Amino acid sequence: MPPKDNPAPPASARRHLVARLQGMLRQALKTQAFAPTQIRRMNRFQYNNSVVDLLELNRQIFRLNERLMRRREDYFKPETRKMPSQVRVSSRPLSKDVDNQRPEGFKGVASFPQDKRAEHGFDNRADHLTLSPLLMESFLTLSQTITESPDLNSMECDSWHWLFAPPVATPGKDGKEAESKADPRAAAANAIRFRLKKLLRRAFRRSVEPATAERFAKFAEAQLATGATFEQAMRTVVGAILGMPDFLYFYELPDTGNLDDKGGGRQRVSDFELASRLALFFWSSIPDDTLLDLAESGQLSHPKILSSQIDRMLNDQRSGRFCDNFPSQWLQLDRLITSVPDPAKFPYFYLSDGYRISMHMISEPLLLFETVYVEDRSIIELLDPKFTWENPMLRANYEGHSEAGHDVVTQVFSRTPLSDPRRGGVITCAAVMTMTATPTRTQPITRGAWVNAVIFNDPPEPPPADVPPLSEASKEELAKLTIRERLAAHRNREDCAGCHNKIDPLGFALENYGPTGVWRDKYENGREVDVSGVLFNQHEFKTLIEFKQLILKEKQRFIRGFISHLLSYALGREPEPADSPIVDDLVSRAMAGQDQMRVVLKSIAMSDSFLHKNILAEDVAEKRSPDTSE
Repeated sequence: MPPKDNPAPPASARRHLVARLQGMLRQALKTQAFAPTQIRRMNRFQYNNSVVDLLELNRQIFRLNERLMRRREDYFKPETRKMPSQVRVSSRPLSKDVDNQRPEGFKGVASFPQDKRAEHGFDNRADHLTLSPLLMESFLTLSQTITESPDLNSMECDSWHWLFAPPVATPGKDGKEAESKADPRAAAANAIRFRLKKLLRRAFRRSVEPATAERFAKFAEAQLATGATFEQAMRTVVGAILGMPDFLYFYELPDTGNLDDKGGGRQRVSDFELASRLALFFWSSIPDDTLLDLAESGQLSHPKILSSQIDRMLNDQRSGRFCDNFPSQWLQLDRLITSVPDPAKFPYFYLSDGYRISMHMISEPLLLFETVYVEDRSIIELLDPKFTWENPMLRANYEGHSEAGHDVVTQVFSRTPLSDPRRGGVITCAAVMTMTATPTRTQPITRGAWVNAVIFNDPPEPPPADVPPLSEASKEELAKLTIRERLAAHRNREDCAGCHNKIDPLGFALENYGPTGVWRDKYENGREVDVSGVLFNQHEFKTLIEFKQLILKEKQRFIRGFISHLLSYALGREPEPADSPIVDDLVSRAMAGQDQMRVVLKSIAMSDSFLHKNILAEDVAEKRSPDTSE
């Protein structure tokens, strides 16, 4: 608008009209209800972390292939604000389990299936985390096998002394266990209640009603009455707690005393609900005792206290789970696992014993993200850093050979300054270039769609069902055509042209990178690689370097897309129109200079979208609080 053949309105008139419409829309959205707050089941990653934190375990309860990169030393120390110059990592999904680390997972404990990412989203989306009867049975079995595992012992469990060990004392008036010569049965009963009070608050993320705690205590006492030892009784009751919906689900309840003037749609979350939201966002787990204490006293939501707690959580090593989980899903790096470039064309990609260079590629963008997080750098450095992380084998891949050693299991990556503008950042890294290619050639449309969806959070519509796939070219065709020429037929279709005009410039801009990320100036047939295009229908470019400069010039698009991705991950749902004013404010702050990673994360956690829930009118009317502990 207007049609191509008609003159456009004057620029001043367009600016005035757009500003007026934006103001009207913003005002209308300020009072619109947020998307409904749905009940959330823990996904597999959250379940593992929650059990580890609840029972204070020293290792994971089962293997997590979601963690694409494994740290092989304790280098992740966000409180120092500094990454070391060299790190040791590995990539289990792409390599064999032959390292010298102690086994990952408890004996006899098998994980449930990995939860899938939502389309253009994350694996913590509440509306995707369903619970089938088969999966429910799997959870119940899992809770029992965890507490029955021989690896749940005093060596692996820091909570052993206050949770599983037989009592030698009864709780005193000061809340601590004091020596007592009371009847052993009475001492055990007192110890059970004392321990369950702490455990249940952690597990259910709220103050537990005395009647609920008493039911669990009676259950444990019944185990003792049948001849079970104190340790066995506590193992059984812990297994029961891990199988409860109150542990497995995060849910938020209506508060009729905390409604806005509109009577629903926007309510402040309670302090306990806020504690859970913070823990899920930053730790992929349950709140710790510090958060729960502040929630119980009603202080957590006070802005100054909330701000200091967010800082504490971001400095905690448990925030490494955010770096394990978010960037790999944001960048869709799981696609790299199935990338298999043609061995005949790319022999350097394959190492001995079936190892692939891709397991070195996958660490490069993840280490960049960790560095931006730990050192609280500008999120723009995700696109254009002045350094990268590489090892000899990854460097050799960029050069198109494999003569660089065979550190295939544990890899040593070094932080390396960059002087070549063609290298660096998540868009042009070898991992992304490889996973968006076929085994034999690049895919500009796939690459362009990836940039649109991941970098700008603007995924294209699915192609029409009757569009034929691009056939693999014969040697004769390759001798005559470039990929751009072969794709011209798709772009000429009227129903395809709109999307191609948006996708193609982003994809063809990356054509200098071959199917494994190796730079090329010509195709195999000798034709020059043409990367020229028009970005956002307004900026012409002829080279990759010009393209990257234009992306940085239009950095507001990336900032908005990245913040929208973070907000979706933090809320466990897709952002809705009511969230738009919040995103606008966050983008404005970042554009004004507050674009450091932790500043952005903190701003999201203190935003109205994060601090509010939507309770439907019928829920408010009924105000039912189902006691799922029955």
